[in-house]
Amino acid sequence: MKTTNVSRRALLKGMAAAGTGAALAGTASAQDADNTAGVQAGDIQCAERLMGVDYTDGERAQMAGELDDYLTRLKARRAAVMLANDDAPALTFTPFLSGSENNPQNDGVRISRISVSDRPGSDVDIAFAPIAKQGHWLRGGLVTSARLTDIYLERIARLNPVLNNFITPMADTARAQAAQADAELAAGNDRGPLHGIPYALKDLADTQGVKTTWGAAPYQDRIPDEDAVIVSRLREAGAVLLGKASLGALAYGDKWFDAVTRNPWAPEEGSSGSSAGSASATAAGMCGFSIGTETLGSIVSPSTRCGVTGLRPTFGRVPRTGTMALCWSLDKFGPICRFTEDTALVLAAINGADAGDASSHSHGFSYNADFDLSALTVGYDPAWFKDATPTDQWALEQVRKSGATLREIALPDLPYQALFTVVEAEAAAAFEDLTLSNRDDMLAWQEARAWPNTFRAARFHSAVELIQIDRFRRRVMAVMDDVYNQVDMLISPNFAGSLLIITNFTGHPSLTLPLGMEERETEALTGVADATSGPARRLPHTITLWGGLLGEGEMLSMGRYLEQRANFSRYRPQVAV
Repeated sequence: MKTTNVSRRALLKGMAAAGTGAALAGTASAQDADNTAGVQAGDIQCAERLMGVDYTDGERAQMAGELDDYLTRLKARRAAVMLANDDAPALTFTPFLSGSENNPQNDGVRISRISVSDRPGSDVDIAFAPIAKQGHWLRGGLVTSARLTDIYLERIARLNPVLNNFITPMADTARAQAAQADAELAAGNDRGPLHGIPYALKDLADTQGVKTTWGAAPYQDRIPDEDAVIVSRLREAGAVLLGKASLGALAYGDKWFDAVTRNPWAPEEGSSGSSAGSASATAAGMCGFSIGTETLGSIVSPSTRCGVTGLRPTFGRVPRTGTMALCWSLDKFGPICRFTEDTALVLAAINGADAGDASSHSHGFSYNADFDLSALTVGYDPAWFKDATPTDQWALEQVRKSGATLREIALPDLPYQALFTVVEAEAAAAFEDLTLSNRDDMLAWQEARAWPNTFRAARFHSAVELIQIDRFRRRVMAVMDDVYNQVDMLISPNFAGSLLIITNFTGHPSLTLPLGMEERETEALTGVADATSGPARRLPHTITLWGGLLGEGEMLSMGRYLEQRANFSRYRPQVAV
């Protein structure tokens, strides 16, 4: 077969002349009317500073035609192919390095024993009870799902105007699902530990016929036709959906299109985010549990602020089919609860692959309340605790007393912040239409650190540099693989040692749990002009465990041990009592 060496430029021109490139030609003529001269050497010279490169005049002149071709292709794609938020990239991320062991395990959750002498008390006590205890009452006929649901709906009606943590309460749906749960349990049809337990859902998972707004003004009237897979799984487990919890617009922060979600412990400050409403509602006893998501801190941060227990599972454990995509290689769904074992019950219900999410995988999940902690090795860097708070120091000492082996580790000094480029580029791609149509102006938060500015700036990232960052990401994965060959988990103050960044990009799970009350200044409200931090007051303080891949069970065992010794559940936000 005879071949001809044809340049890309000649190929594109030939396609246009033959008619197969009509879209290219039409787009170029329509959109290049204001730039008939094409890319000039001066344009390239101005752009070099953005890319951190320096070319000669001759090199710039040679590059001009190449960049003209690039712009032609770019404009053709934009004109001909409108990508939807659920159009995922062809390349998918996996946290598992080739040749590494994947911690095989069978499904099974064995929680601690429930005291049969416990009886329901006041509505407040019922609202703040663990899932297992609520389930015990349901199966013993001491409480109905209808009553439990009404308790939470009353609290939502009373507290939501103060905390702004629900965008769309679903009272009618919740009561119907609760009635069905009671009927099924009475008939002996028990769907499992979540049967009849009311929950709140972060408003970026689709709910058929009910608004799913993504917290953002451009989408506040969006009504999906189908349920997300996670919604279907929780319905199959018998859980009762109370409503759609607020989130920072497009999964960033705690400011959504109508309000700022507040921290129940200090309503003068935001709840942090982006799982803002999920954490706030759980802390305020407005649901049995909630579902949050994390791309880069959106479970850890609001759990820290609101004093709740947030489990960020291994990347890919929970499928994202039917949910808003922010960063395909980073987005993760997980439970936000008041107790560690509650997160195990929820994860068991939502774990496992789905064909609609190419990054999801099926691995068993097991948890055993009687797990022997002496079998664990927990890593830490003394530098993380050098200036740590008393609660952090106490937690480290409790791990030492648990029987587990404590091992000092040190992470390489690498530019982990460079990984942010992946988030910026993927998020800008996911919401390209907002930037190009100027509908990004509709978003409520417009500061320099907010999404609109980030999306615009990301258009100037180098594609080559993005690939280099991805290669660096794999090197970081190898570093952490070496670390977890020495330890089962790490413990640190929540944001120490770049662990939040590192583990999100490597896909490792984390557990953030409250262990005490400490004095700190209240945070300024997000996106409010002239907002300042408030006076110091006693507020929840959490710590984070960072588990090995698929190591949630062991991590939860250590978390429960710390939780029992801290007895944080004796504290409740004053606004919620």
